[in-house]
Amino acid sequence: MSKPYNNTKATLALAKASFRSIMRSPSAVIFTLAFPLIFILVFGFMSGGGVKIDLAVVPGSDVDNPVIEELQKMQVIRLSTDKTPAEIQTALEKGSIDASIAVEKNPAGKPAYITNVTYTAASVDEASILKSLLNNLLLTLNTRDVKPTVAELHETTVTGRIYRTIDFILPGQLGFALLSTGVFGTAFVFFNLRQTLVIKRFFATPVKRSSIVLGEALARIGFSLLGALFIIIVGRIFFDFTLIHGVITVINMLLLAIIGIIVFMGFGFVVSGIAKSESTIPPISNIVTLPQFLLSGTFFPIEAFPEWLKPISKALPLTYLNDAMRLIAFEGAGLWDVKFQIFILLIWGIVVYSVAVKVFKWE
Repeated sequence: MSKPYNNTKATLALAKASFRSIMRSPSAVIFTLAFPLIFILVFGFMSGGGVKIDLAVVPGSDVDNPVIEELQKMQVIRLSTDKTPAEIQTALEKGSIDASIAVEKNPAGKPAYITNVTYTAASVDEASILKSLLNNLLLTLNTRDVKPTVAELHETTVTGRIYRTIDFILPGQLGFALLSTGVFGTAFVFFNLRQTLVIKRFFATPVKRSSIVLGEALARIGFSLLGALFIIIVGRIFFDFTLIHGVITVINMLLLAIIGIIVFMGFGFVVSGIAKSESTIPPISNIVTLPQFLLSGTFFPIEAFPEWLKPISKALPLTYLNDAMRLIAFEGAGLWDVKFQIFILLIWGIVVYSVAVKVFKWE
């Protein structure tokens, strides 16, 4: 009596074979490791870009005064007025804003206003620039009397973690690698398996269709996790990438990476299903990936985009993966703390796989 066919062994065998194939694929290595590492090295060794100073106005502050009016005109200043005192204090401690400002009328009459500024020690360069700007501004506004007639400046500093360029760039590059592997890798593999009739040969065996998909998925998840771990280790050793809770933070990032690669593989299944030839896969895949690479906070903060572009950025799945990665790495958030970002990714996953079921072709 023959033993029943073991689809679990078949799945693992397919995963092993696929993993070997991925390791031998130059394009897979380039998109998963080489490109992200190049960007990490470039941004790791340079501070890059023009300076922007995030300045929060404390609730209750007088905003109808010459100091605030002049600050609003400065292009280097990003002034926010929608934060609570608790949010401002937390943001200063985490270094996500550079300073807070409160302007109040002086009961004594002279100077007319008292300007209280609190800096974060996490943004040393920005704080130095802001100090210079404020001193020059008040010097311009005040008369040359012994006492200033417009505003007097009081300054304090809050100690906080230093937010480095690598703390922004590295999570974005992880998202970049996961999206590339999920879309390009899946699309090319299943299209080629179909074109070379490999899938048709599988159907002549007892292997289930689910085993074929699961085997390929396991191989890509395994390869992506190895790539993500390598990138994190390089960032930590060479550029002091922030991992608040050490190994626990790394594990949370890898678990989040699993969710990301599963969702992005859905896009790959869709591309594989609608592509008419192998030459059409790259342009279709680029339609899916390029907007996300550019608009999801991979290289630049979404806050720097024009207002009309921000809703588009916030609708893309990679945006939420990047946000969650940064919250886990720099702020020490757990997976439950980023449940909203994970929820949005899962919604995208449901939508994408629903489309994939409709368009995917086995033969």
